[in-house]
Amino acid sequence: MRAFLTMLGIIIGVASVIILVSLMNGLSADMTSQFESMGTNTITINLVGRGGNRTFEAEDVEKLVEENPTYLSNYSPLVTASVTAKSGTDSVNTTVKGVNEYYKEMQNIELTAGRFIQYIDCSRRQNVCIIGSYIANELFAGTNSVGQTLKINGISYNIVGVLEETADSEESSGDDVIYAPYSVATRLSFNGRISTYYVSAVDTDNIDYTVAIIKNALYDAYGSEDAYRVTSMTAMIDQVNEMTGSIAAVLVGIAGISLVVGGIGIMNIMLVSVTERTREIGIRKALGARRKNIMQQFIIEAATTSAMGGIIGIFFGIFMAFAAGKIMDMTVIISAGAVLVAFSVSVGIGVVFGYFPANKAAKMRPIDALRYD
Repeated sequence: MRAFLTMLGIIIGVASVIILVSLMNGLSADMTSQFESMGTNTITINLVGRGGNRTFEAEDVEKLVEENPTYLSNYSPLVTASVTAKSGTDSVNTTVKGVNEYYKEMQNIELTAGRFIQYIDCSRRQNVCIIGSYIANELFAGTNSVGQTLKINGISYNIVGVLEETADSEESSGDDVIYAPYSVATRLSFNGRISTYYVSAVDTDNIDYTVAIIKNALYDAYGSEDAYRVTSMTAMIDQVNEMTGSIAAVLVGIAGISLVVGGIGIMNIMLVSVTERTREIGIRKALGARRKNIMQQFIIEAATTSAMGGIIGIFFGIFMAFAAGKIMDMTVIISAGAVLVAFSVSVGIGVVFGYFPANKAAKMRPIDALRYD
């Protein structure tokens, strides 16, 4: 029991490190996956102000793509509006996204029925829409809704497609959305202005140069860098990984305090052990044991105690990481590096904190140890 209580600090410290690193790795992987699903070659243009003699319209973005086929492939405006969708007496509050025909390929969108937005829908401002599985379930009870009519803010739209389920058809998820031609969605946004565009880069290896081309074109139009923001998906992924890495480092540092506390516990119990075994030390020295033999005995004992605590902590940490991931519905990725580092640190702490008691035992004079009562 005393040995287990001595190891408890090490167990908690190692388990905490593994749990935190595993959950942060899972969180980072989930966020990266969400960004990658939007396309790692996607560049986002946000127009945040006006400047110069003119604005940057959809025709300007299309022209920019056509003039740079080596670096740019597709583009799509993005207009977002909060709306009320109604069918019969049923209604839901949802989001309309106004896009063009290239958006499907750029965002890897799949359909279960019907078709996506086409060029003619945008050019003729046709009231057509594609609905998510959540909308289909709520307003049409999951039946085939292609060809039926949906009222969005009181205006009738013809449903031409249904999106493939991606988020269990939950409210406010990726399935709770309606896609419409961007030329029609501008009327729903009560703005009439497109402020966001997605552009696809041909090669992610040249993403920085591609971003520079876009920024130069925007600067020529606005004459001010404050009027726009251009961000690439790869840059956002790097920022997310850097942010989660920094958070993980802070959390691991906090969890590492438990390892230090555990090391102090090992040193304390080893000092008690030296005191209890003083006569044993004297007998060993009288029989010819040298200083290094006594030191080895106590250092190995301290290292073994911390190593056993580290092993128990590893299994406990892995179990708790998966349990926490299941409770919080998070992805858990066990890091072999984190396991190895946590175990190595636990053994190292046992050696470091076991040195002082071992040194105290090794310095004892045989005659004094034998006379100790």
